[in-house]
Amino acid sequence: MIVDPEVAGALRAGRGVVALESTLIAHGLPAPDNLRVAREAEAAVRAAGAVPATIAVVGGEVRVGLDDAALEAIAVGVGVVKAGVRDLAPAVARGTTAATTVASTAHLAARAGIAVFATGGLGGVHRGARETWDESADLTTLAQTGIVVVCAGVKSILDVAATLERLETLNVTVAGWRTGAFPGFYLSDSGHPVGWRVESAEEVAAMVRARGALGLGDRAIVIANPLPEDEQLDPALHDRVLRESLEAATAAGIAGRDVTPFLLDRFHRETGGASLQANVRLVLRNAELAGRIAVAVAAGAGPVPA
Repeated sequence: MIVDPEVAGALRAGRGVVALESTLIAHGLPAPDNLRVAREAEAAVRAAGAVPATIAVVGGEVRVGLDDAALEAIAVGVGVVKAGVRDLAPAVARGTTAATTVASTAHLAARAGIAVFATGGLGGVHRGARETWDESADLTTLAQTGIVVVCAGVKSILDVAATLERLETLNVTVAGWRTGAFPGFYLSDSGHPVGWRVESAEEVAAMVRARGALGLGDRAIVIANPLPEDEQLDPALHDRVLRESLEAATAAGIAGRDVTPFLLDRFHRETGGASLQANVRLVLRNAELAGRIAVAVAAGAGPVPA
């Protein structure tokens, strides 16, 4: 693992550091938007007073914090693979360049000593998982990784209710950022409540300290940060595209693991780019909030509840 000198210095000095995933850059956004958004996400972390650490595997080396050349290689390089936790060992052994998922980024960030991670949305339980057992490795990884994850919930194309049930079963704390509703990625409210609500970065820092004091430091805290209502995807457009896309998937005989990429592609096309714009907005908002939380966590702000 190669830790960027700036990131290493910040960790030694006890400053706030925010991990950022690279799958969003390589596979989640189209070029040239992906490189621009990657740089803007890092800038948002810096504006909040923390140091960004985008994580990837570059030429078989795990890199925690990317220089501009490495960031560009992930964004525009040919053959950049998508690496979950199970893929890290073969990617490193074979000298591969790979973008890290939520799960593998969280794992590597925690190993590097980074306490906070910002992403767009978590993976979750897929529709039809009762038959396919298709569930993101993000969930089990968060159950054994001591990190704070700032996200916009999970994509509404997944089974949101089942995802929340799994997070509860796995004892992963989920709190809404100034909301009692779990966000639905493109939408401010997925229609499902969260058990806890937090109002400040200092309150999240207090939760982190309490987690450690209670011997729970080996599992994640998820901070669900919704888009403001005036920035979300139009709910009527969202519901129509989702309904029609699910019908189209059924008619085409698409099932199992092929459903999610099919639905995402349809969303990008059928919303005229509006879903992509919402995606970019939430990524930048999450990066800025994670920066504030990282600063508060590093400062040890907030009392541990009695």
